[in-house]
Amino acid sequence: MKTPAKKVATTRFVTLAAYAGNRPVTGQVVTVLDSTHEKRGLKLIPTYSRALRKNSIHELIATDETDKIPGDTANRIAYLAFFEVTRGGCLIVGETLFAGSRRVGTILGFDETHEPNHLNIIVGVNARQTGPQLEISVGSKIKFTGQ
Repeated sequence: MKTPAKKVATTRFVTLAAYAGNRPVTGQVVTVLDSTHEKRGLKLIPTYSRALRKNSIHELIATDETDKIPGDTANRIAYLAFFEVTRGGCLIVGETLFAGSRRVGTILGFDETHEPNHLNIIVGVNARQTGPQLEISVGSKIKFTGQ
């Protein structure tokens, strides 16, 4: 069994190593976002994964606070996009987000502020950029993968 490269503290019941394999989740951008905040206060829930249903819509948010783990709060953010899931599955902290062929960043956690409407997926990035700055457009392909 392959152990994840980045060790994260144990959440309520499991460690990241409990996730032995996972298929990619894919989607397509339906709305591009172009805004940033310095003190957003996104509360990352204290779990490593969230299941996404096919046809559900969720929000992608970037932060340069790459040291955040489940249970922390992220403040410095850039809004990327809303996307519709075309292939459902589980997202796991540490997986990589791609928009088209571009690697955007790594999942740090999830914020449920807007549930049950949508889930905020928080992605750690080297430099905060909005959707348009990353050349994300309506129809861009989204993919989350652990590889």
